[in-house]
Amino acid sequence: KRPEPARPTRSREDRRHSGKLTVSRALSDEDDSRARSLAALRRAREKEKRHHMEVGPSAKQVRDVVVPESITVQELANRMAERGADLVKALFKMGSPVTLTQTIDQDTAELLVTEFGHRIKRVSESDIDIDSSIDVDAPESLQPRPPVVTIMGHVDHGKTSLLDAIRGADVVAHEAGGITQHIGAYQVSLPDKSKITFLDTPGHEAFSEMRARGANVTDIVILVVAADDGLRPQTIEAINHTKAAGVPMIVAINKIDKPEANAQRVRERLLEHDVQVEEMGGETQDVEVSATKKTGLDQLIEKIQLQAELLELKANPDRDAEGTVIEAKLDKGRGPVATVLVTRGTLKVGDVFVVGAESGKVRALVDDKGRQIKEAGPSMPVEILGMTGVPQAADPLQVVENEARAREVAAYRAGVIQQKRTTNAPASLDSMFSALKEKQAIEYPLVVKADTQGTVEAIVGAINKISTDLIKARVLHSGVGGITESDVTLAGASGAPIIGFNVRANAKAREIADRQKVALKYYDVIYELTDEIRAGMAGELGPEAFETVVGRAEIREVFSAGKHGKAAGLLVTEGVIRKALKARITRDDVIIYSGEIASLRRFKDDVPEVRAGLECGVTFSQNFIDIKPGDFLETFEVELRERTL
Repeated sequence: KRPEPARPTRSREDRRHSGKLTVSRALSDEDDSRARSLAALRRAREKEKRHHMEVGPSAKQVRDVVVPESITVQELANRMAERGADLVKALFKMGSPVTLTQTIDQDTAELLVTEFGHRIKRVSESDIDIDSSIDVDAPESLQPRPPVVTIMGHVDHGKTSLLDAIRGADVVAHEAGGITQHIGAYQVSLPDKSKITFLDTPGHEAFSEMRARGANVTDIVILVVAADDGLRPQTIEAINHTKAAGVPMIVAINKIDKPEANAQRVRERLLEHDVQVEEMGGETQDVEVSATKKTGLDQLIEKIQLQAELLELKANPDRDAEGTVIEAKLDKGRGPVATVLVTRGTLKVGDVFVVGAESGKVRALVDDKGRQIKEAGPSMPVEILGMTGVPQAADPLQVVENEARAREVAAYRAGVIQQKRTTNAPASLDSMFSALKEKQAIEYPLVVKADTQGTVEAIVGAINKISTDLIKARVLHSGVGGITESDVTLAGASGAPIIGFNVRANAKAREIADRQKVALKYYDVIYELTDEIRAGMAGELGPEAFETVVGRAEIREVFSAGKHGKAAGLLVTEGVIRKALKARITRDDVIIYSGEIASLRRFKDDVPEVRAGLECGVTFSQNFIDIKPGDFLETFEVELRERTL
């Protein structure tokens, strides 16, 4: 047998650099070397692990833990990067058995943080919120801005018609009962390229809160007074709102084209409310206008511009935007939509913002003519899309740096609102008793849905005013948008009617309402709504009983009347004692019997009635025998009248 030639031995380095891997090379000693290298690697890891265990664990990381006034155990564990179970165990040892979801105060949290070797950083809850009052713009950054003008006045004095005449558009034709149901915001461009922003506030008294809000975001108020009608309750209310807001006023005396118009009488009546126009030696500007004939409008605009110049209205457009919600609603196709008046800065598409207890990112900006725009500067009203929910009217809007900050602020504000709602405990004995008294009243439950947030607020406010000591309207749920299945289910469970204002129920909701016998009531004028609710509440109480005393008599003698028990000898002192009427006996002004007269006799004859000054004998039903001389008998009738609130 010929001996095999010895294979040339090559180092590992040679093998690595020798080029392509062939089948024969793979099947030769390569497998052994690869297996050996993996085993060596495993041994090296085990050696390293043993060494690490001998040295001990790495030094614990000390953290700065931000702790607010109250925090849940789980949230504190997350901030400390510790296990929640360890914190619960530590609290058990301290003598306070808690769960992960329970809230602990700042002092307890500090004990835990120091126990686990971290550093505490205390913050108050209010630090989370945004305080824009301390953020003042530098004077050199301020630029002139258009004035914001609010039109106020009594219902049907021509506020919307006047705004139409200025805008050259037809708004009033679409309003039910001639009443502006929402605040509309419009920007008008004038021939000299300057702009004026107008807010049209509703005139009906139920919207007084919205009107007050209108005065607080405005620079100038135009008080519209009809020359033929003079000062009305809402005109006076508007004057008071304007004075409270400290805003300059221009009086527009409208309907001057009517034959019965008397502008001088309006000026004299204004003096009664401490409003002196220039013609009467005061400082308040006034102008005679006619919205239908479009006369006096140029003078009105001139006076607005003059007033705006005196006010020197300025804002910084080159900063994060801030604004105020004028109106908010839930749009079926677009989701939550808010009409916002930008107060300073420039609001752009894509900005992250927080508005009241809601947050969002500007998905689209729509101006008052329905056009999509990229940005909105100071004093510009725009509709904003992209919120998490419908904010409240008058909520402030602030642009923030990122979505996490927006969510944090919104969550804090929502928590504050929830806390206020749940901690309305009576503060004193008086308020406790009044709270008990309120609970004794019959509750008239209602579910309210309307097309905008401001309308919902106004309707709920108007309903709450209807309540009396006997019956109290209780709004179980109010919201923006159409009537849904959940609204009908809620109303069905409590037997409440559903009030829909400018909204309707969907098909599914109507089907459930028919099945559960839930009343769906639709309205588009607010005073019709309040009148019907008032009538419904009166009907719930039932007719009112009015009692009239017909006759009084004194019991002089008591004698036996056989099987009827006892009879009483009476002297009729006033009125008439009639057998057919209800009767009661009083002793020392305390009622001891209330029922009917079984028999009424004069001498030995049965008679239907006995008049004052005459004597008679009486027996009572139910064999009543507890009669004594000196008691008094009264006969009375009860009349049931339809109740009104």
